[in-house]
Amino acid sequence: MQEFLSKMIGRRLDLFCEGALSLRGEALEVDGGLLYLKDENERVCYVALDKIVAVWEAQEEEHRAGFVSGSLK
Repeated sequence: MQEFLSKMIGRRLDLFCEGALSLRGEALEVDGGLLYLKDENERVCYVALDKIVAVWEAQEEEHRAGFVSGSLK
């Protein structure tokens, strides 16, 4: 996973992690078993590589991996 994510530095990613957690952000760095991910508010999140289940490049601003919040009509 570390080698794969190292090739994704600078790209916006959607991540799905253990426990049904989904994250989106720009991959900044992979080091020490962690992925450094910057969100749209410029906050940096540190994700344990061994907890990542799926990764794909983010395509749209509105689409988010995981559950959709809000009411359904």
